[in-house]
Amino acid sequence: MQIKIHNLAITALAVTTLMSCSGKQQGQAPSASYKTLKIETQDITVNSKYSATIRGCQDVQIVPQVSGTIHQILVTEGQKVKAGQTLFVIDQVPYRAALNTAEAALEAAKAGEATAALNYEAKKKLRAENVISDFDLQTSYNSLLTAKAQVSQANAQVVNARNNLSYTTVSSPSDGVVGELPYKKGALVGPSIQTPLTTVSDIDQMHVYFSMTEGQLLAMVRESGNLDKAIAEMPEVQLQLVDGSMYEIPGKVESASAVIDRTTGSIQLRAAFANPGHVLHSGSSGSVIIPTHLKNQIVIPIKATVQLQDRFRVWDVDKDGIAHGILVTLRPERIGDKVIVSDGLKVGQQIVAEGAGMVREGQDVLRKDLKK
Repeated sequence: MQIKIHNLAITALAVTTLMSCSGKQQGQAPSASYKTLKIETQDITVNSKYSATIRGCQDVQIVPQVSGTIHQILVTEGQKVKAGQTLFVIDQVPYRAALNTAEAALEAAKAGEATAALNYEAKKKLRAENVISDFDLQTSYNSLLTAKAQVSQANAQVVNARNNLSYTTVSSPSDGVVGELPYKKGALVGPSIQTPLTTVSDIDQMHVYFSMTEGQLLAMVRESGNLDKAIAEMPEVQLQLVDGSMYEIPGKVESASAVIDRTTGSIQLRAAFANPGHVLHSGSSGSVIIPTHLKNQIVIPIKATVQLQDRFRVWDVDKDGIAHGILVTLRPERIGDKVIVSDGLKVGQQIVAEGAGMVREGQDVLRKDLKK
């Protein structure tokens, strides 16, 4: 019985000894080795990318002004044309016939006017001799006026018929490049067609349209003072093409729409790009890249952050090497594998630089400085 009591005492002593040794670590996470980073500021340039559509400086839809079948197509898709160059010829036969009819009607009206004039002159002599009454003279004069009006009407019909005939020759209104040709020879076309005969695009200079959020635009305006000044102060922009390549010639933002799209909360801007080699085509898409120069910014690795809904947490390491979680706000831009902290950190603080997702509050961090 004494032996059992002695063994129990030894066991209790061992438990007590273990508890006393582990009491130092109660409530504290185990230590681990993490790289750390001392917070500093730097000047950086970040690029903001916006989806864009590319249009010719001038895209003119070609729609016929008269109806008829296409008699000739004198251009091909992608062909360069000059202002006034003939693109299409619509069947002219009915319009030539209409012009001939109008001209004949004009000649008849002129003959009628001449006859009425002779009759009026004869009536005036008869009235002077009191052979006819004033009524007969006035009637003769009215007939002359009617004949003159018929001549004017016939002349207008000739002009209209001549214009219609000229409209059968469809010419380019400007220099440019011919777009798609959806109609073939013999197709019936007219002013009411839904699809134009083609589009002539001036692509020596291209307009690139992109949208910016209302908040982004407001920040620009506040910094510059007004919208016109903000647009003028914007740096040159780059254009990324659909294949990921960069267009070699930079562009300049020229204007911004005065109306904000209520459905998207965005405003449309237009940038101009020179296109001497005609690499850019109207209707293409791409991305406008706008550089923004920022001064005295805090830049940290993305691995130093842990996302918590719309906020991010980093681990501040105090002078004793203990990690404490703090919430920070990040700018939306990314610089490779780094992010920009807009709020929550101060110069001189030490943070865990990698493996932030493994750190726990109060953990003893064995620091290894990480150079930027």
